[in-house]
Amino acid sequence: MAYGSIEGQKRLQDYVNRFIDALTSQNGTQLSALLAITSSPFRDAVGSALDLVKDPSRIIKQVDKHAPLGEMLGHHIRCMQAYRHRRYLDAYNSLEKSAKYPSYADREMANNGKVPDKLKGAGSFLMKVFGALAGKGPKRVGALYVTCQLFKVYFKLGTVHLCRSVIRSIETARVFDFEEFPTRDKVTYMYYTGRLEVFNDNFIQADKKLWYALGHCDPSKDANIRMILKYLVPVKLSLGILPNEWLLRKYHIMEYNDIVQALRRGDIRLLRYALQANEDQFLRSGVYLVLEKLELQVYQRLMKKIHLIQKQKDPSKAHQIKMDSILKALKWLQIDMDIDEVECIMATLIHKNLMRGYLSHKSKVVVLSKQDPFPLLSGKPCA
Repeated sequence: MAYGSIEGQKRLQDYVNRFIDALTSQNGTQLSALLAITSSPFRDAVGSALDLVKDPSRIIKQVDKHAPLGEMLGHHIRCMQAYRHRRYLDAYNSLEKSAKYPSYADREMANNGKVPDKLKGAGSFLMKVFGALAGKGPKRVGALYVTCQLFKVYFKLGTVHLCRSVIRSIETARVFDFEEFPTRDKVTYMYYTGRLEVFNDNFIQADKKLWYALGHCDPSKDANIRMILKYLVPVKLSLGILPNEWLLRKYHIMEYNDIVQALRRGDIRLLRYALQANEDQFLRSGVYLVLEKLELQVYQRLMKKIHLIQKQKDPSKAHQIKMDSILKALKWLQIDMDIDEVECIMATLIHKNLMRGYLSHKSKVVVLSKQDPFPLLSGKPCA
């Protein structure tokens, strides 16, 4: 091992030991000095140590034995290093690596009976930073990164409507050229704006944005791909495109498997079971209502199956499906419905162009079109 590396490890170990001592003794003054960036006696020592040490994680992780602050400290000392070298954008990126630390603080404040306001404060601070970066000049390249951090804060606070003003600034301002931003920031931006389109039931735009995020995401980052697919899969299902099971299994999103199978089989009972079994998860993700609307597609698939059976039995009357046949199929699936409810569903399928034909109320028969009675969605949502 080179002498410089050993010396760097010694300096970093000394800094971490001081940090742990200040933490365990609850010495706020010492902690403040250790974490100071612009006027710190430790900044240059830590920064130069990191220049020599390739992987400081083993030393930093010692902090986690006393408090879960190792990851935070790791970002913080990277900020010190970048600031020492006058790489101010990197310094900011390290310090604001994620929006989870203010949320941790809010959780602690709520547990102590105080009003949580740190995450909201972080959002206000980031908005000021965005304003400073939104002008002309090379620093504007950092604006998309700050925008993504704002999205994280707004999503956590449940104030996603605030994203709109930031999106308008990015997409309409002449000083921004989207393609000049770093790829990782473009992927994150498209992921969040795609989620917003999902919440607004704008599935075609959601598909474009999330597909862009997936296509440009680092293929080695399975966790990021999984996050994108959690929203892209429901969007694709709404557009009539079903994923293969291997994809769901590979990225650990098997909660969608029963829903996909229900769509393939026309099994309304399986769809309802899948929604109930994963209700909490789907509600947290904000996709429950999207998936619930897939019922019509499942009914369409069921009608296709009934039509095929009718065609085999009596080809001359394949386009005439009695209400009794539909009721029997639903009863076999343990779905209890009366004939009026079935007529309502059939009328809705025809209205949504999921089924071509007409309903004969008097004869209690669905008369299907002899040409293409079940049109494909062709990438357009049915509702």
